[in-house]
Amino acid sequence: MPAELFASLAPTPLAEQLRPKSLDEILGQDHLLGPEGPLGRMLASRKLNSLILWGPPGCGKTTIARLLAQATELHFEPLSAVFSGVADLRRIFEAARQRRRDGKGTLLFVDEIHRFNRAQQDGFLPYVEDGTVTLIGATTENPSFELNAALLSRCQVLVLRRLDDAALSTLLERAEKALGHKLPIDEQGREALFAMADGDGRYLIGLAEQLAGLKEKGPVPPARLAALLQKRAPLYDKAQEAHYNLISALHKSLRGSDVDAALYWFARMLDGGEDPKYIARRLVRFAVEDVGMADPNALTQTLAAWDTYDRLGSPEGELAIAQAVIYLATAPKSNSGYTAFGAARRAAKTHGSLAPPMHILNAPTRLMKEIGYGRGYEYDHDAEDGFSGQNYFPDGMAREEYYRPVERGFEREILKRLDYWKKLRDKRR
Repeated sequence: MPAELFASLAPTPLAEQLRPKSLDEILGQDHLLGPEGPLGRMLASRKLNSLILWGPPGCGKTTIARLLAQATELHFEPLSAVFSGVADLRRIFEAARQRRRDGKGTLLFVDEIHRFNRAQQDGFLPYVEDGTVTLIGATTENPSFELNAALLSRCQVLVLRRLDDAALSTLLERAEKALGHKLPIDEQGREALFAMADGDGRYLIGLAEQLAGLKEKGPVPPARLAALLQKRAPLYDKAQEAHYNLISALHKSLRGSDVDAALYWFARMLDGGEDPKYIARRLVRFAVEDVGMADPNALTQTLAAWDTYDRLGSPEGELAIAQAVIYLATAPKSNSGYTAFGAARRAAKTHGSLAPPMHILNAPTRLMKEIGYGRGYEYDHDAEDGFSGQNYFPDGMAREEYYRPVERGFEREILKRLDYWKKLRDKRR
């Protein structure tokens, strides 16, 4: 029996059956494919630039590339950076050259293009520049971090979006039509499927196929769906952009005093497999950078949470970190200490090696006393109000003000003290 006949008997996955046949069928990417979108304008002018398609899994990168080749009548040459090397690239470029001589262009689609090393990425440059190929690379990683600047300068980066619930709903309807029957779920079940797919259209189709194969008769409760089907693993890579995006979201939610959002991002990071000790360390940083002297106890709380996690481990110790998140989000905020330290560092670099004034130097030897070390120093505790008002900046350097507390939390009290001492200092000049 011919191999082609065996191939025809093999079942076609539902995801392949539902792969869009035209760009009009692509879901969730209207900002790129609409008449005013960059791809829409390119197709209208029949001129396709080299592109980097950056987006999460299951949002249509490969399908878009294939359909762009079809719409512009270019030969579609797919390549996976995971399974290909230099020999494959040479073969493709030589075939593209020959095709060009015959009057036919080539769209080279490179999936997971960020997996190619820097030297391999440089190898694309002459063929992109002279028009041998129109390159479309697909990546789930931030191109700014993963791709050569030279390659990026020759390609337009387009950002694809994860599929929202409206797009997923349309996709599920297409899946039910292809299956020939409705899935055994009600509206709550559909929402549960969307949550499990987490914006990945390909994964949603796989869930639908699994559910159809279970032969369930009545609507499956959402709680049972989780047991029957495998939830999609959250998009999180501790070494890549998601790691930095989520810690940034946590930090800024804390700074914005949004305790609920902060707890959400904390939970997202844990769910993605982040090391709780990394989060604890970042909370300590937040305590000194964004809360500071507005609530000095914030530092104690975060260090205690870190120490508690070290003693208890997961999952019990995670509650201590959650408590620190709540404390920081609800604490008064001030970055006065952070900005004061930065200003003092800049001043130290500006003024160089100016010596302290003689009156605040210790004089442990007779010679040092004779030449003036410590002369004229006023012991603050001897003053009636405990404040001498002496100058502690270097001679020849005007007094500078770095720390200015805010009118929040404990710093309100500190501000009163500083203003009081300033008045005494001005009076005793």
